[in-house]
Amino acid sequence: MSPWLLVAASYLLGAIPASYVAGRLARGIDLREHGSGNLGATNTFRVLGAKVAAPVMLFDVVKGTFPVVAFSQWDGSGDWRWELAYGAAAIVGHVFSIYMRFRGGKGVATSAGVFGALAPVPLLAGFGVWLAVLKGMRMVSAASILAALTVGILVWAVPTRDEVRFLGMAIVAFVVFAHRSNIGRILQGTEPRFGARKEPEATVAAAAVTADAETPE
Repeated sequence: MSPWLLVAASYLLGAIPASYVAGRLARGIDLREHGSGNLGATNTFRVLGAKVAAPVMLFDVVKGTFPVVAFSQWDGSGDWRWELAYGAAAIVGHVFSIYMRFRGGKGVATSAGVFGALAPVPLLAGFGVWLAVLKGMRMVSAASILAALTVGILVWAVPTRDEVRFLGMAIVAFVVFAHRSNIGRILQGTEPRFGARKEPEATVAAAAVTADAETPE
């Protein structure tokens, strides 16, 4: 199969908005209109709770891992650099989803899936930083940014290909860019803390009822 077709397939897979689907199935709501408006696992957790957010996060991770691992076996090229292209395309798809008018998540979970396949040791270290920062600051955005920076630095400290290192730097820049609004709120002291109460059930229920009422028969 043509590697270029698989790059396109990687983008389309990455663009599948698991959080949007979860919001529709769980409560009949559009997550873009609730919480932070972000189509990712964190906003899913804040609005719908952990039981809904957990499978969303898992799916977002798999969106990054699957193309790197599977598509590289299908392209028949024998060129490992296509693995990088598949991973990058999946991340771009998650952040700029064609199904959601090019809105999406921040790309952290999908990036983790990519690095789980390409550079697992830096990823594990980054996950440790993520947990530590989340526990200390209780900000998912700060934890995600610092974890991404950790991975981007450590790919230069472990035996791996230079192309993987440069991809790591590019992904770090991409993740930080995706969090630019969060960085502004952190500096202003207005960034929400992890563990804050999810959106009230009444608010979510009212939104679902409103959406049903506006749907033509």
